[in-house]
Amino acid sequence: MAQPQNIIAIVYDYDRTLSPRSMQDDVIFHKIGVESEEFWGRVNRLRADKAYEDELAWIRLLLENTAFRRFSNRDLEGLGRGLGFYPGVPEVFQELGHVLGDEKYSRHGVTLEHYIVTSGLKAVLAGSSLNRHIEGIFGCELDEDDEGKVFWPKRIISHTAKTQYLFRITKGLEYVDLSRDVNDHMPEAERRIPFRNMLYIGDGPTDVPCFAVITSRGGRALAVYDPGIRASFETCMALREAQRVDEIAEADYRRDTHLRRLMEHYVERMADRIVAEQQSEHESRIIQAPRHG
Repeated sequence: MAQPQNIIAIVYDYDRTLSPRSMQDDVIFHKIGVESEEFWGRVNRLRADKAYEDELAWIRLLLENTAFRRFSNRDLEGLGRGLGFYPGVPEVFQELGHVLGDEKYSRHGVTLEHYIVTSGLKAVLAGSSLNRHIEGIFGCELDEDDEGKVFWPKRIISHTAKTQYLFRITKGLEYVDLSRDVNDHMPEAERRIPFRNMLYIGDGPTDVPCFAVITSRGGRALAVYDPGIRASFETCMALREAQRVDEIAEADYRRDTHLRRLMEHYVERMADRIVAEQQSEHESRIIQAPRHG
């Protein structure tokens, strides 16, 4: 059955996209007595010497830490309350909805949803102030032992695997249930949120697979940079010059910033297209009354 396809989705990376720091640096390391530079150096050595994937490397090192192994997933959620964000987060999630306040959008049922797809720990984000504004959070997950303590990864979301969750979003909320096979065939007309109704926001090369999936299917992509880090700006410029993203902007989500204006622009353009498509479809169904000469 065809879907109305009147939902717009903004999908965000997390580390250095919504926050200037990784969640490990932000709220985990100081709790378990780990020094950031030393930890990430060990991660890099596992990658270089043993060809570890990045996510498996840092999860292994966390789970080898005795203090970390005392955490439950509920404890990790508690750490999420201490996360710090870029300016305008989380307020942007609610404020952006006002872009669709025009009667022409409400008449056609156009709505906006927000999702996070991250290679970080889902439990930490689930305990943060972001959670109540987000329709879905996808991230790495840890299983607990018989004593309720984390001991083993049960879901790893690598940079390339993040694209799977874009397909879950396009197919509908039932596919947020990870027991559903995302490879089930679904015609475009039956997808809840087509890719052309999506905006993806990330910060660097690890987001390139998601940028490619979204933009190759008619959606939009933005890269954000930390204004205090020159290399962050240069990375985003390289993405723009390679045509991986539509635009770049400083990671400031407050009203009247360049990033906020870009987000509002793309949401409005998508909403206008949805309205035009629905009006065209409605007009095509009208059967003109016979005219008598």
